[in-house]
Amino acid sequence: MTTELKPRIVVIGVGGAGGNAVDNMIESNLQGVEFYVANTDAQAMTRSKTQNRIQLGLETTSGLGAGAKPEIGEAAAEESLEDINEVLDGVHMVFVAAGMGGGTGTGAAPVIAKAAHDRGILTIGVITKPFSFEGTHRMKTADGGLEKMRAAVDTLIVVPNQNLFRIANERTTFAEAFRMADDVLYCGVKGITDLMVMPGLINLDFADVRTIMKGMGTAMMGMGEGEGEGRAMEAARSAIDNPLLDDISLKGAKGVLINITGGYDMTLFELDEAANEIRRQVDDDANIILGSTFEPELEGRIRVSVVAAGLEDMETAELVPAPAETVAAVETPSIVTKIAPVPTTPVEPQPDTRPDFRGRDLPAAHMPRQEGAETVSADAALGKRPSPSDDSPAGFSNLFGWRRDAVEQADNEETPEPIISSPDDHPKPAAFDDADLEIPAFLRRSANT
Repeated sequence: MTTELKPRIVVIGVGGAGGNAVDNMIESNLQGVEFYVANTDAQAMTRSKTQNRIQLGLETTSGLGAGAKPEIGEAAAEESLEDINEVLDGVHMVFVAAGMGGGTGTGAAPVIAKAAHDRGILTIGVITKPFSFEGTHRMKTADGGLEKMRAAVDTLIVVPNQNLFRIANERTTFAEAFRMADDVLYCGVKGITDLMVMPGLINLDFADVRTIMKGMGTAMMGMGEGEGEGRAMEAARSAIDNPLLDDISLKGAKGVLINITGGYDMTLFELDEAANEIRRQVDDDANIILGSTFEPELEGRIRVSVVAAGLEDMETAELVPAPAETVAAVETPSIVTKIAPVPTTPVEPQPDTRPDFRGRDLPAAHMPRQEGAETVSADAALGKRPSPSDDSPAGFSNLFGWRRDAVEQADNEETPEPIISSPDDHPKPAAFDDADLEIPAFLRRSANT
């Protein structure tokens, strides 16, 4: 009797979202993996592309679904634990895919994950979070399921649906957007299975994968491809720059699994270039395991798959700022508060009440006009302003950035002269004579002489 010695990897899609993820992976013709769907909705399971089905809570729900109530989904999974454990017999690694926020995925997925984890199976959770437009209540429900899921798995990958807007445009269909989210699960599973089943120069076994992912908490999976000049660097950067994943920092990764796949034209230099690009993004103490496989169909292209576990959230990585930034943040407000604000409206001067004080006359713009005040032109009071044709020094022509031609143009324009009021009585109106309208003034002066 011959026993086939290879790891058994199972993907279980829980609820509607998990079932859709499994269907998309089956359509992608992923090899080396067994697919199962588990649901409380019997009608939804009949449309699945796999015949491996687990009906959850037949007595609890009568096959009609959980009604968006996580407690119903949890009770249904507990009822069907015997069927779940039967599927898990002999499994080495299980991916539990579900959408958080509903009833079956939120309630049943943690129960299935815990059942696998308790049996010593390497358990990976891949979950999605709701869109913002689905409301606060559904988001809170999802967060509750996420925490239960985190406690039941070795590593957890979170894909917020809201992040789909980072890569979608106005022409992206709803189905295409969800397929992008499902690709995160597909890339991770394919990257791991290829390392163990595809031929290559640097082959990895299941023990290597277990070393990287066992009990590591938050994880990320990514895959990138490149072709032409710089294809190795392009593929590596695409693999680690996944806008769909929740905000996490690759810097804190404790374990990294790298799979570099290409045709037989892949060079040693390209292998080194791709691996070093990823290595620069993680800590020096991170446990990095590298594998390289050949795939003839990739002639002219290179594919890089990355599984990084033990990651930090971006917020956690940025909690402690650099000392220099801290000092600057403290000192800057103290300087700003010492600057007096510039008044936006003119302030009326207050008269001095001292008997021996004699103030200077205010400019005309600040003095109220008085009745009977005599008007005097600015030229008479301050002297004639030099014309642009005068031979005057040009030292101020560009002061404060003013252009000479702009100043000359302003001087040539006829502008009304400012009026300076005096404290004297306002001049009486001049006498008006009808004869002035008929005889011009210069003719009258000529006649008088």
